[in-house]
Amino acid sequence: MTNAFIFHGTDGYPEENWFPWLKGKLEALGYNVIVPQFPIPEDQSFENWFSVFEKYKDFYNSDTLLIGHSIGGTFLLKVLERYEVIIKAAYCVSAPIGVVPVKNYKGDQPFIGHPFEWAKIRRHAKKFFVFHSDNDPYVCLGNGEELAKHLGTDLTLVANAGHFNKAAGYLQFELLYDMIREDA
Repeated sequence: MTNAFIFHGTDGYPEENWFPWLKGKLEALGYNVIVPQFPIPEDQSFENWFSVFEKYKDFYNSDTLLIGHSIGGTFLLKVLERYEVIIKAAYCVSAPIGVVPVKNYKGDQPFIGHPFEWAKIRRHAKKFFVFHSDNDPYVCLGNGEELAKHLGTDLTLVANAGHFNKAAGYLQFELLYDMIREDA
């Protein structure tokens, strides 16, 4: 069985945006979907998030998908750095990696304030997918462009998608679902 993790972003939670919708769609396909609640905002730190992820470590294996929105996409990269497992695929949606402007730059420092080990990250996923919008008010497009370049993949640029959140009308994310399904 394929395990799929969906990681929320800064000040986020499992029931927001398109996460419940995608969870339901993937479960209908037979996936085991885990959407952890990470500590936010004052306890939002790298190690606190890893403490939560450790509870689900038994589900992290070669048949795993990681899906991260915003800082959840950045955390996804740190998971790939830390564990010596080659997963099936990683999907980063509006993930900040330190290219300014980033609206929550100071709060995101625990995640983006350290260099990324790009070679190690690339070795730990068979495929990468990067989504970004041309009008994201929180994470500038340069983050998506640089991330795709570092991961050796194409950037999927979506017009007028904002931050792929409820405010931008993203209670469903058909393009992401279709790409996961096609890649299965």
